[in-house]
Amino acid sequence: MSKKRQKRRGQAIGVWYAIAAYGLWGILPGYWKLLQEVPAREILAHRFVWAFLFVVAILAFNGQWVNLWNIMKDRRKRTFIVSNALFISANWFIYIYAVNSGHIVEASLGYYINPLISVVMGLLFLREQMGLWQWISLALAAVGVAVLTFTYGGIPWIAISLALTFGFYGLIKKMAKIDSMLSLSLETVVIVPFALSYLIYKHVQGAGSFGLTPQITILLVFSGVITAVPLLLFAKGAERISLTTLGFTQYLSPTLSLLIGVFIYNEPFTFVHAISFGLIWSALVIYALSQMSLGQYRPGQYNTYTK
Repeated sequence: MSKKRQKRRGQAIGVWYAIAAYGLWGILPGYWKLLQEVPAREILAHRFVWAFLFVVAILAFNGQWVNLWNIMKDRRKRTFIVSNALFISANWFIYIYAVNSGHIVEASLGYYINPLISVVMGLLFLREQMGLWQWISLALAAVGVAVLTFTYGGIPWIAISLALTFGFYGLIKKMAKIDSMLSLSLETVVIVPFALSYLIYKHVQGAGSFGLTPQITILLVFSGVITAVPLLLFAKGAERISLTTLGFTQYLSPTLSLLIGVFIYNEPFTFVHAISFGLIWSALVIYALSQMSLGQYRPGQYNTYTK
């Protein structure tokens, strides 16, 4: 297989990784709703502890401990890891709080804003480029998001916070160039001591939710699996495709969340929402058609591919 064909195949695989990750993230509101009686901070702590154990088991099976130690000896990569651990912690907490406080639609708005931030970050920090039709699609999406934002009736702090934290997480993930499994394991290592201490404190105080009912206990344990799997898929996608394309692919997640919020949990969806989302989907159609007309994918200058 020629290098060019191998590269294109790797990019196609990266797109499917991204679609799988965002699809799983899109249906997560249903999972967190099952834990609605558990405080958001406690759910977050359990996510880190159980995700850590899940990833450690995989690392032990694959024998990657040496690679883990090599990364920790690199000061620059340690900085990336700590930064990403903080960004993903903030993002997870805000999202859980939004879902369980009845703000799924606003959370979906945050993840519609995020691709725009990813595109801007790709242009500013990674020197990625877009053609005329890509700029037109970006403008349409920006108008759609702006309509939602300015008709919200106030500053949508949940949406903005989600967009910024995950935007920076994606950017740093792209720059760090660390294996996805190793990266996730180190990110959880940074937070696990604090998470475990908090859970022990809650248990000693008799206020912990773990063991409250069999259903809650099982859901908390499996929060590690449903946390790790889509994050690993996202990292694999980020390694293979440009941040620009990664940003547009992310529209799948808020769309699924929006549908869940409106049709399952009866959150409001107005005529203004319909207009805004129509503009956003038009942007996606234009972007997809422009990519097809090129005959091949054009990655950014600093896009990386790993087999």
